[in-house]
Amino acid sequence: MADPTNHNQAGEVAPSTVDKQAPSVAEEHAPSTDSPEATDIPTANAPDPKAANSEDSPKAAKPTAVPPKREKPAAAAKAATGEKSAADATAEKPAAAKAAKKEKAPSVEDKPFVEFIEQDYLPALQKAIAQKGVQDLQVSFAKQKLPITGFESAEECWQIIGSWSEIGKRQFNLYFPDEDIQGKKGFSCNEGKKPSTLESFLIDERKITLDLLVFGLVQRLDGQKWLGRN
Repeated sequence: MADPTNHNQAGEVAPSTVDKQAPSVAEEHAPSTDSPEATDIPTANAPDPKAANSEDSPKAAKPTAVPPKREKPAAAAKAATGEKSAADATAEKPAAAKAAKKEKAPSVEDKPFVEFIEQDYLPALQKAIAQKGVQDLQVSFAKQKLPITGFESAEECWQIIGSWSEIGKRQFNLYFPDEDIQGKKGFSCNEGKKPSTLESFLIDERKITLDLLVFGLVQRLDGQKWLGRN
């Protein structure tokens, strides 16, 4: 009796290479009974990766919106407390300086003329002359004619008249024809006689201040040798 497994017998078809490999291929792709394992064999229920990523697919992933940039805690704290940056502070400096200038109190020289002379200049002048040794100085402020020979027809003007009796009668006059300390000023002095000369006073100074007005007159009287040990 012939062996049915003999592949060389006549009338029988020898199994192909595919048939011989089928059991091993099946075993290779067969799922394990111990635990589930993914295979690379496509199934009818698995979605097509190209279709899943397609823009036309209704289930395609939508682009994720970029979240707004969050403010840093330090910046947020500054904004909350009202703290300003160095640039903001620098920009506000000119405005602050202008405001300070506006709020600055006006100087005594900005007062009305008569008010400045009576309230500020006369007291300062008396004190300065007293410090030079003159104790009986008498000072007045009046609007009257110039007591100078040849000026009898001139208009009245504001003048400061100072006098004391050391070594005879000494008198000086300081004139303000413009009624303004920044305007023209004149000076005259005498010892018991009517003055004949009208001098210009502080004509080279660009701006007259209280201190300069006091110093100028004291210096002129000192030059006349009327103060101190003169």
